[in-house]
Amino acid sequence: MQTISVRPATSHSFAATLQQHKQAPLKRAQLSELQINLGYRCNQACEHCHVEAGPKRTEEMSWSTMQKIVAWAEQAGIKAVDLTGGAPEMNPHFKAFVEAFLDLGIQVTARCNLTILMEPGYEDVAQWYADNKVRIVASLPCYTQDNVDQQRGKGVFGKSISALQQLNELGYGTKPALPLTLVYNPGGPFLPPAQASLEAEYKQKLKDDFSIVFTNLLTITNLPIKRFEHYLSRTNQLDDYMDLLADNFNPDTTETLMCRHLISVDWQGAVYDCDFNQMLEMPLGGKPKQSLWQIDPTALQNQAVAVAPHCFGCTAGAGSSCGGALT
Repeated sequence: MQTISVRPATSHSFAATLQQHKQAPLKRAQLSELQINLGYRCNQACEHCHVEAGPKRTEEMSWSTMQKIVAWAEQAGIKAVDLTGGAPEMNPHFKAFVEAFLDLGIQVTARCNLTILMEPGYEDVAQWYADNKVRIVASLPCYTQDNVDQQRGKGVFGKSISALQQLNELGYGTKPALPLTLVYNPGGPFLPPAQASLEAEYKQKLKDDFSIVFTNLLTITNLPIKRFEHYLSRTNQLDDYMDLLADNFNPDTTETLMCRHLISVDWQGAVYDCDFNQMLEMPLGGKPKQSLWQIDPTALQNQAVAVAPHCFGCTAGAGSSCGGALT
């Protein structure tokens, strides 16, 4: 297993912790999904964003790179793709990219920040999502205005509520073919509460206050990477937060970690074990950087996963991944 040290200030070793708990080194299982970052441009600049996305970022995936990814996905028999950013909708080739996957029968999930649906020039996206039955995973870190606006920017909560109401009108959250998933991120350096109980709270509050319904809620731990790490360092909380994550290591989470069954692809087509490793420039398996189309999908199974201290973020408490809690 390739272990990469990216945070020398901390003494926590994820590989050593696995050994202490009699856990095998992390290795890849059968590949089932691609998570693809279309670029770092976003209409928001959230303080917890591990991508450091924002309106001034210019990195975005080209159409030629998209075509190579689609061809590889077809050859590899990929069944699902998860599109993220930044705001993936801001890539000018976003719709064509999605439609290329759909034409192959590949399920598409879009990570939507909700407010993009309210921006000029994107007013038709919600209807297009519904027409194409794109699965939506939408960010809403709380059901109260103060918490959301503090974490994501003034006015974000109101726009998010309007976007959710629009999606409900189109059938999202009410029709089986149009699932609507919300995502909770903690507002600070602490672990998320229990996913099931928080989902019940969200459903009650959003229905009572705004007549909004949704399918399910995912709780995702903030990882100490990029913008959130900068915040922790600036406020002298990084060491305490790393202690919190390491002290709450849960060995029951390791079998279902997302790095075992998906590949993360950056805006240039390079591959990583997960989206977090991508942001830390830790290539797939700790090997030299490769593009997706250079990878033999049949050789991935049992390949070592590159790990570092930030991996405690996915294994603390009930666990965390882009699919929410793991236990």
